[in-house]
Amino acid sequence: MQAPLPANEADRLAALYELNILDSAPEKDFDDIVALASSVCGVPMSLVSLIDTDRQWFKARLGTDLTETSRDLSFCAHAILGKDLMVVPDVSQDTRFAGHPAVAGESGVRFYAGAPLVTTDGFALGTLCVVDSHPRRLDVEQLQALRALARQVTSQLELRRYAVALANTTARLQELERRKDDLAGLVGGQLRAPLRLMRSYLAELGDKGVHDPEMADLVGRATAAHVRGLSDLLDHLTSMADAGHGADSLHMRPIDLTRLTQRAVEAVRPIAATKQIWILNHAGGAALPIIADPVRLEQVLMHLLFAAVKYTPPGGRVRVGTEIESGPTVRLDDMDLPDGVRPDLFAHLYYGTIANPSEVKGPDQGLAVAKRILDAHHATVALSDRPGDGTSLHVVFPFAEKETALATT
Repeated sequence: MQAPLPANEADRLAALYELNILDSAPEKDFDDIVALASSVCGVPMSLVSLIDTDRQWFKARLGTDLTETSRDLSFCAHAILGKDLMVVPDVSQDTRFAGHPAVAGESGVRFYAGAPLVTTDGFALGTLCVVDSHPRRLDVEQLQALRALARQVTSQLELRRYAVALANTTARLQELERRKDDLAGLVGGQLRAPLRLMRSYLAELGDKGVHDPEMADLVGRATAAHVRGLSDLLDHLTSMADAGHGADSLHMRPIDLTRLTQRAVEAVRPIAATKQIWILNHAGGAALPIIADPVRLEQVLMHLLFAAVKYTPPGGRVRVGTEIESGPTVRLDDMDLPDGVRPDLFAHLYYGTIANPSEVKGPDQGLAVAKRILDAHHATVALSDRPGDGTSLHVVFPFAEKETALATT
């Protein structure tokens, strides 16, 4: 049975195309997520599937060589119609899928579970789904982990878009500065003297009260000579106004860093639980007011926590806290295990957030994106690693202005 189109299909597709993700190269960040989803749910196949106009395209895949299929044959096209998981324990018994070509035969698809990839604006772009050739059910912990992993996929997609948007904003600001310099030269040097001369000619012409052909000719010559300069002035002012605007910038406002960190911890905790990783949440106590984009910053903190969980051996411990250092701070400690086993987080954080993150490609691209968002918040990132203590990441934010801080209480 072909899935009906979502009610917001046109806007949904616009949101998908805006991410510029379709037909992009594979990325380890997304490959790691499907691998974890497959492991958590105990199934051989997992996909990050994005629903285009007439196809579903796989940004990441495990257990299949296909890169896309027709939308008409897509299980995920049904899953995006809802906002929560779609779980089909035995698709051969479901009227929507019983006649599906992939279900035919003994080794056909029997189990499907898909978590919609819902953006912060409410558009379901596709799913993180798991598939098996045997009927099965997922327990509560597996369902929670699948939802949490889907949120990680969506966060990664949106953070990448905003990293590009921030680069565009930076380029616009640099163009704005250049045009300000050009404008200063134009007004201060090239046009000031001619405008003064034109003003004196016009004043003298007005004082005479009669038509003076000679003076009128002087005014006409002066005006004609500098029309181009005046036109350039208007062009500069217009382009400066255009450069100073745009919808790509972050939406900064007063927020509580402590509360935001707690939300990020709770979002990642179901994933940690599947690896028997204990997240020690010390993000409590007094509010720490900062100026930030709450949606993007929460996504960044979620990604940093997810990286810690991903690179920590099963049975490990990750400690998260908020405190005051030189400013409001989030501290993430990936702690060594008692038997001396060390997490593998330090190198990824170092190459992703410290060492030239703008040039990092491949495995640490998501961390490099997170670092660019932190840079836009004027946050300072410090990293340390000591045997016995593990890896420690400190993200320090500027203090909010006193008047702004009061607005959050």
